[in-house]
Amino acid sequence: MGIEENDIIKFCSFYVSDWHLVTMLLPYINRKINEESKIATVLEKDIEENIEKLVEKLNLKNKEKILNLNWLKINEREKIFTDTKNNKEIIIIVNGSQEFIEKKNIKLEKYLSTHKVNGKIKIINCYEIINYDGSISKILDEHDKILNTSGEKEIEEVFPEYSKENKIKKVI
Repeated sequence: MGIEENDIIKFCSFYVSDWHLVTMLLPYINRKINEESKIATVLEKDIEENIEKLVEKLNLKNKEKILNLNWLKINEREKIFTDTKNNKEIIIIVNGSQEFIEKKNIKLEKYLSTHKVNGKIKIINCYEIINYDGSISKILDEHDKILNTSGEKEIEEVFPEYSKENKIKKVI
C-alpha cells in the first residue's frame, strides 16, 4: 500500500549558519517550483525571517510561492501531505539537530510505508555541521545524494574518498 523504497531519494546537506542554509536552498526551491514539485518543510526552528530578507533582495520568479511555504517551526499536528495528486515529485526539507532529523525521518518513513503518496519523494536532511560532533560518513551512509550550493550531487562528487561499496542501504 505504501510508497516503494525506490521512489524515495534521501539527500543530506551540510551548512554552517541559517544564512548559509537559506542561500543554498532558495535557488534549488525556486527551480523545483518551476518544475511543479510540491515542497514541504519540517523545521526544528523558524527561518522565515531569513527567507523573507533574502527573497526580498533576489530577483526570483516564484517569490510568492517561496514565501507561502511554511518556514516556521513544525507543528506536530500539521500534515505535510495534503494534496499529493499529480505531483512530479514531493520534496520534504527536514532541518534541525541530528536527533530531530532522525526522529522526523522515522516518522516520515513510517508514514510513507503505510500511505499512498503520488510522485517521487525527495527527503532533504539539512545538518548544521557546527553542532554535529559525529562522523560525517555515518550521515553519508544513510543518504543517496547530497544537496549543496551547486545543486543535487552524487556523494562521491563532493566526497571523492567516500565509497558507495561501504554504504549500507537503509530499508524503509
